[in-house]
Amino acid sequence: MAGKEQTICVFHAGESFAEASLATSTGYPAAARAIEPSTVLLVPKNDFIELLRKHPELALRMLGSMSQHLRVLVGLLDDLTLKDVETRLCNWLLKRCPMPLPNEPVSFQLDRTKRVLAAEMGTASETLSRTFAKLREQKLVRVKGKIITISRPGELERLLRRHLGETG
Repeated sequence: MAGKEQTICVFHAGESFAEASLATSTGYPAAARAIEPSTVLLVPKNDFIELLRKHPELALRMLGSMSQHLRVLVGLLDDLTLKDVETRLCNWLLKRCPMPLPNEPVSFQLDRTKRVLAAEMGTASETLSRTFAKLREQKLVRVKGKIITISRPGELERLLRRHLGETG
């Protein structure tokens, strides 16, 4: 109503969302929108509840999925309330690196548009672009089309730790 939106999560093929609406009578507190051509399967609530009664192991899988979504939401809440855009971007980039962090550059393909990434981080596209530019100036990242290269993962992690007020 106030014109503000927050992207909570970007789901990919084979992933489920809004499972909580199957377990409560209140519905789901968020909306979903496809960012690319998609096929979405709507599961009728009553039929699904009956299926859970016949196959309780499905309830455990659903609980696991819901728990994972909750972890993502708690992380998002932490990011949006406690961190600036540069800190959020550094954290997001480092989550795409193998652990332990390698000494050599790490490249990956962005699986969403920069506009969607900015929305997910709770910022404007222009702010995200300026933040990427700042990291490029520090020679920490390179961006070429959809390919992002973290030039110095260890140094990016040190920057993140400084932002978070950590030492080491």
